[in-house]
Amino acid sequence: MIPYTVEAIRKLISKLGMPEQLQFCYEAGPTGYGLYRLLKSMDIECDVVAPSLIPQKPGDRVKTDKRDALNLATLYRSGELTPIYVPTEDDEALRDLVRAREDVKEDELRAKQRLIKFLLRKEIKTPQGTKRWTVKYWDWLDSLKIERSASRVAFQEYLQQVKECQQRLKVLEQEIKEQANEGVHAPMIQKLMTLRGVAVITATSLVAKSCHLNGFKRLTNLWPTMDWSPVKVPVVTYAD
Repeated sequence: MIPYTVEAIRKLISKLGMPEQLQFCYEAGPTGYGLYRLLKSMDIECDVVAPSLIPQKPGDRVKTDKRDALNLATLYRSGELTPIYVPTEDDEALRDLVRAREDVKEDELRAKQRLIKFLLRKEIKTPQGTKRWTVKYWDWLDSLKIERSASRVAFQEYLQQVKECQQRLKVLEQEIKEQANEGVHAPMIQKLMTLRGVAVITATSLVAKSCHLNGFKRLTNLWPTMDWSPVKVPVVTYAD
């Protein structure tokens, strides 16, 4: 067991042997790829392996750090581990941005559901002919008068949560548009957007989750030269 610091890792490596004689592997997890990049900068072979694809012996339920390390080393030496693609820092940054937007969309959905349930509990009905979340609906929400102070504060809290989520979405989506126009992945995103029904959010999400596929990159590079006339391209929809 060593501290997770650059100095401690370098000290351990100096004890283990020459860099060209060493090979490392570790399980993919929430800690990211900092260790992988550090080892690669030292010209040391390293693989990040998929935890879900590590072979398990039937009935082997005892799990400790030492047993896991020995098991990984044995399987790694025999070539039974499946390495994952380690994204570049640019790939990872775009993926972080897309994930952040997806998280905020989930927050927005929950906030809207809380607000709707509050209105149902108070038997406050939407005016006839008004659809939810339209400009007319927002004007109606802002004009609502709640009689009791406690309920009024609760309503304003629920309403503010929805508005904050929408403001956060605007910031994230603006950055996504900038990445689609000027970022490292802009050429690939813009090629995807030439497909019918694929807008900037959908294209950026696809690139963020698939940019490691070399075949995907080669396909997008060929897009301008491909003859799409005999092909019926399906409409791709995405809940923006």
